[in-house]
Amino acid sequence: MVTRKAIASILSDYGDIVIATVCSHSSLQIFHGARQEGFRTLGIAIGKQPRFYDAFPLAKPDEFLIVDSYADILDQAEDLVAKQVVTVPHGSFVEYMGSEVFAKLPIPTFGNREVLKWESDREKQREWLTSAGVPMPMKIERPQDIDRPVFVKYYGAKGGRGSFIAKNHEDFKESIQPGMKYAIQEYVVGTRYYMHYFYSPLASSGYALSRGSLEMLGVDRRDEANIDEMYKLGAQEALRKMGLLPTFVVTGNMPVVLRESLLPKAFEMGEQVVERSMELFGGMIGPFCLETIVTDKLEFKVFEISTRIVAGTNLFIAGSPYSDLTEPGMSTGRRIAREIRIGQKQGRLADILS
Repeated sequence: MVTRKAIASILSDYGDIVIATVCSHSSLQIFHGARQEGFRTLGIAIGKQPRFYDAFPLAKPDEFLIVDSYADILDQAEDLVAKQVVTVPHGSFVEYMGSEVFAKLPIPTFGNREVLKWESDREKQREWLTSAGVPMPMKIERPQDIDRPVFVKYYGAKGGRGSFIAKNHEDFKESIQPGMKYAIQEYVVGTRYYMHYFYSPLASSGYALSRGSLEMLGVDRRDEANIDEMYKLGAQEALRKMGLLPTFVVTGNMPVVLRESLLPKAFEMGEQVVERSMELFGGMIGPFCLETIVTDKLEFKVFEISTRIVAGTNLFIAGSPYSDLTEPGMSTGRRIAREIRIGQKQGRLADILS
């Protein structure tokens, strides 16, 4: 992994910062938010320049870098540093480049890259969350031990691809992809809510933590390919006989407002996760998402954490019912750019970039 000392050395020569990310996932709001904060932007595209940006002039990058593959971004690092680029990671950027390669990218990057080791490994992620005191679904150690409905998910950010429900070992064997690393958790019946937070080590007001403060920027639910519609057709066993396999591939997102009585617990969980991250690896920085299930007893179960901007925040480019109560019109993309601008003005870029 590139060292923070090396990044700090690079930053000493930075003045006119350019915000860059890969043209996918949440890039529209990242570029839009950066422009709102007065930054120039650069879009990294694979193969060719995407045309769809022409339809969104307020979110179109000022320039593009075209590469043949994600791996080729490493070869462009020297030129990107010469442009005074700061990269903003998102799910597609890290997943398709590979977390280990991304960790070595010698370009200043928003956030603490140490978090990648804890997010990408589901065992370490569970260790982090449970040691923070966050309630999680029960873990099933072996497929042979499945004695109730379980949810099986592969390692990495795959947008729900490959995830499946199994009720016993036979179900598991029918659906598992050989050679893939996976985690098995009990299937908790409830409503899935994805809560978007932002942790700022620079802030001195708001929902204060031991250092900095915590914000909530939005909540969403996800539309998932065919699983919802397929359940309306009948039970999974009957569907399998027809060759129809339910999937959880995310195709879109829907905005959500939580019951206000759930907000104290939502903030408490966010606080616990951030404080524990400080103890484990120096603290995560910026946007993160707790992926939760709320039961009919109004109890949270956290089944995963995403430690960067998530695609559900794309709902709130013009602000959310939560961010509007701190600053109207604040998107997660703009909040990232705002933090970089604050760090620059305070001479503390090294505290938020790695």
